[in-house]
Amino acid sequence: MSSSSTAYYHLPGLFEFYGLYSAFLPLFRRHREYFYDWCDIGSIYGAPSDCIWGGGRVGFGEDDPAEVIALMREYGVSSRLTFSNSLLRREHLSDRKCNALCRMFAGGGQPRNGVIVASELLLNYLAAEYPELYLVSSTTKVLTEFGQLSAELSRKEFQYVVADFRLNKRFDRLKTLTPAQKDKTEFLCNECCYIGCADRKRCYENVSRKNLGENVPDHRCNAPEGGECYRFSRAMASPAFISTDDITGIYLPMGFSNFKIEGRGLGSALILEFLLYYMTKPEYRLHVREEIYLDSMLDLF
Repeated sequence: MSSSSTAYYHLPGLFEFYGLYSAFLPLFRRHREYFYDWCDIGSIYGAPSDCIWGGGRVGFGEDDPAEVIALMREYGVSSRLTFSNSLLRREHLSDRKCNALCRMFAGGGQPRNGVIVASELLLNYLAAEYPELYLVSSTTKVLTEFGQLSAELSRKEFQYVVADFRLNKRFDRLKTLTPAQKDKTEFLCNECCYIGCADRKRCYENVSRKNLGENVPDHRCNAPEGGECYRFSRAMASPAFISTDDITGIYLPMGFSNFKIEGRGLGSALILEFLLYYMTKPEYRLHVREEIYLDSMLDLF
């Protein structure tokens, strides 16, 4: 069995939590001893507000894309635009704001940036117009059958595929993937959604409609605890939750190395808790909290 030595985290809030990362990334570089040596940052993903190609969550980031790009390049972190709207039509492909963002993030420089997509129409457009950007298959496709995941992993268009969280613990099938497929598999670690939810695709489609400017009511979740806000403690109790012990004891030895942390629609304080839990050694968590809390530029609550 092949194994991986490093877990790469794909973190939320490229635009939404720019201020938090402006404080965290220098700390991560300056005090690498605070953090687990078996993990690193694979990418930070997100979308600014008013992007019709956006999906998954309604974007609210207001930071200057040029400043975002500069910060990510300074610290060698790949940026991913979350353009996972599943309901795009051909007339939407000419959107000026989204194309301008793609041009900016496709510009020269390392590391290479990417786009998270759910629409086949957008996938083909991006591959033709912005080949410099790598493509990620979005979990908003809700591919809940293992055969669907395997087929998606075999597609040459995608560098990564974010698996539906309900497949996280299908170890009997995950072990059958080829090394190349394992390299492309990205697991959603901290999903709080009810594992038996049957409305997940409709929920994502509702967000897609809102990003297109359609006047539609909010999706009403009928799942248990669906009306409550996100709680990390509830995510941890989910049978699909991936802990740090799971990563080091199961997934890395199996040959998997990519792990997505959700949280674009949450606050900076909760994102910090994810960074503390998944990346920070317990004895240094207070140090990191103090460094971040004392940054007068941050509004964590």
